[in-house]
Amino acid sequence: MAALNLRLLVLLCSWAMATVGFSACQAPSVVSSFSRPKVWLGPYDWTYLRVELPPWFSSMAINFVSNVNIDKEQAKQHPKSNLPLVCFRGGSPPIPDVSGIHLDDSLSKFVLYGSFGGASNLSFIDQCIPFQKNLSVTLTNELISPGIWYFGFFNGLGPARTQSKMVCSINYKMTICAMLQINRGKAYIFSISIVIEGCSTMGVWGPYCNQSVNMIPCFQSSIDKHSRKLLDLNMYSWGSLNHMAQAGEDKEANYHLSSKWTTMKYKQVDNNASMFVTAENLMTCNNTIELSCLRNGELNIYAVDIVSITSQFVVSLTDLRFNQTSSTENLGNFSEILLMSYARYNAMPLKSLHDYSTDISRAPLIVNSPKVGRWYIAFQAVNQTEASGTMQETFLNGSLCFSFMLQVPECSSGKAGFNCTWEAHTLQRASKNSAVPFASYYLPVSELGSTDAGFSLDNLLSNSSVEQTAWTYFFFDIPTGAAGANMHVRLSSDTKLNYGVYTKFSGLLSMDNWDYFANSTSRSNDSMFLASDDSSGKNIDFYVLSAREGTWCIGLEHPLNANNKYQTTMSIWLEGCPNHCSHHGACHNSIDESGLTFYSYCACDRDHGGFDCSNELVTHKGHIWQSIFLVASNAAAILPAFWALRQKAFAEWVLFTSSGISSGLYHACDRGTWCVLSFHVLQFLDFWLSFMAVVSTFIYMATIDEASKRAIHTSISILTALLAVTGATRSANIAIVVAIGTAGLLLGWFLEFSVHRAIHCPLRFDLNMPERWQNLRSWLQNLIRTLQKRFHWLYLLLGFFTLALAAACWTLEANESYWIWHSFWHITTYTSSFFFLYSMRTNESNEQQEPAYELTRQDSLPRTE
Repeated sequence: MAALNLRLLVLLCSWAMATVGFSACQAPSVVSSFSRPKVWLGPYDWTYLRVELPPWFSSMAINFVSNVNIDKEQAKQHPKSNLPLVCFRGGSPPIPDVSGIHLDDSLSKFVLYGSFGGASNLSFIDQCIPFQKNLSVTLTNELISPGIWYFGFFNGLGPARTQSKMVCSINYKMTICAMLQINRGKAYIFSISIVIEGCSTMGVWGPYCNQSVNMIPCFQSSIDKHSRKLLDLNMYSWGSLNHMAQAGEDKEANYHLSSKWTTMKYKQVDNNASMFVTAENLMTCNNTIELSCLRNGELNIYAVDIVSITSQFVVSLTDLRFNQTSSTENLGNFSEILLMSYARYNAMPLKSLHDYSTDISRAPLIVNSPKVGRWYIAFQAVNQTEASGTMQETFLNGSLCFSFMLQVPECSSGKAGFNCTWEAHTLQRASKNSAVPFASYYLPVSELGSTDAGFSLDNLLSNSSVEQTAWTYFFFDIPTGAAGANMHVRLSSDTKLNYGVYTKFSGLLSMDNWDYFANSTSRSNDSMFLASDDSSGKNIDFYVLSAREGTWCIGLEHPLNANNKYQTTMSIWLEGCPNHCSHHGACHNSIDESGLTFYSYCACDRDHGGFDCSNELVTHKGHIWQSIFLVASNAAAILPAFWALRQKAFAEWVLFTSSGISSGLYHACDRGTWCVLSFHVLQFLDFWLSFMAVVSTFIYMATIDEASKRAIHTSISILTALLAVTGATRSANIAIVVAIGTAGLLLGWFLEFSVHRAIHCPLRFDLNMPERWQNLRSWLQNLIRTLQKRFHWLYLLLGFFTLALAAACWTLEANESYWIWHSFWHITTYTSSFFFLYSMRTNESNEQQEPAYELTRQDSLPRTE
């Protein structure tokens, strides 16, 4: 039985290899897998995760779990300031709140599709969706391309996102670091696991590793530099096809390679020579099989590596034949049979998903300004009526056979463009003496060693053209690991600039093919593009945020005969934070979990926000008033401190006085006014003394002996100090402190009542119900009488009322209104402490004191017997 199963397996694999190649027996295998369990995101926190997809990957399975679920209906109405998002971007870390329009568009896609996989093509496109309870999605190599991808997890977006970070400033005495106001937003927990599968056999690809992919071998040669177009170089193939087509479209040409080859009509080739370039060097690639045959609907896929910057590549047929299985059948209308060709960069091309397509039996496939890297070319035999929407049966039980070539023109060193007439310069990176990793600037080779980041364009611009404008290209590399840095480009002149600056990643740009654009009057609208306004028109200044690793091209469109009377300089930097955080914050650097990517972010000061700290959240006048409110509101601590001093409760007096002073100093430092001590010391003192003041108020309400009070105070001082030093800004600390104070109060009452027995409880259980109810009523009356003697109920109720107001102020605190509600919180908490202290009757404590010991009078006379 085992031998029979083995033979069946061998036969199955043999049949699979005969039909789709050796790859059919090779299932996808796990390449890598990793997870991040239970990541905690506080308000306005974010983190990145870097994922590398190898060239042979087949699919990436993502499983995302969180403690919140935001559905499609809630996504558009949910405030963005507390909206938790997971974003997905190729090549560099996502920054979703740079452009509000882009974020709205991304959320609209989520409402429409519901997941990452809804869009037709995710390559180089940001995608953001709200947190889901459980999200599982699989992205195949038909949907996304290999390379570096980044996940970004954000808890809240908007200008205040960077305002909530710690800011450090340096004065002549010390370095002052200040954490901005406490965020009252929600915190979320998420976990993510990713499994990447790939194809382990060379020459196969696809989601299931069952698609054969043939690499096209290439060779390079020099050609005649006279004005010959690339199309003219296909001497044999297109020359013969065009020659036959000149006799008329209905003319038939006979090819009798074997008895099964039938006559076929060659189609007129559209020789659109204006789309082809004049080549100096040429790289030619041919499929190794003389003829590849396709049945109706079948797909053949080829791969070619474009290793250098080029203006275009062209795929053209060298032979096209129809193989008819039955000679008795009529050939039919051959004009309805198409050989479609699809091209896609770094991903599997499909009929429904591709970058370029054409009916290659009528015209060659031209890809202008292709990116450097791997391109996939697919051929498919289809019926014309099928392509227009009507499904028909396969044609004539035959197959369409073809051969093709791919040609890549290359310019000589120092030249670029469609006719190799424009000047091209390679820039070298020079490191800057900076604490920011990868901080550098770029210079031409002739100016290396210069300490000036700018270089003159006078001797670098192109001078020859048949048009009114010329192009000059600059190429440079952004190193591996610097995907979180920002590319800064600036053009400066003594007069108004009439330049256009275009940028493109990993390819030669043109007027019709670029990533970002800017001139003196307009700029491109993109989520990762930031341009500065200059009313004089003498400067063009912009940033490409989180620029991708690899080769970049900058193209200058300029007048043919630039006026040399005015000097124009160009500067290109690789910087950590855009605009130096607008001089309203500090640039912080971080490294992702893998340790392979550096990224930076701005930590803005108290009055500014935004990814570059350019958003003014508080004016200077408003800053002054907010500082006054936050500092002066602590004067409310005088009320409980004065009453404690009047009652000779010296421990409570010291606590309330110290708490008010430390809170005022803490907020003065927090607002950037003055720091008498380091920020961390002031923050610890403020929270610890505040915790102690709250708990001491509870303890004061239990009139116990000093020894017990000292023991309780010592215990709570240790607990509250631990709370303040381990997480002073936790919102849960309020509930913890109130619970500690309540426990101390109950303990104090227990000790007090157990000693003085102010309330007498029956020690035995009486079965007589009337007498039992009488005892219970008597016990309750004694309790109420004791409480009436202990407290002034009006002030006790006012204490609870102001305490409720303090809780309301705490919950209403937000980034925009923090200063006003926190100021009222100071006032209400100290006022409530005052009412609680004032509610204690002073005579009660005197009544509860131990009676003074009296000396027993002794008879000094001797006793008589």
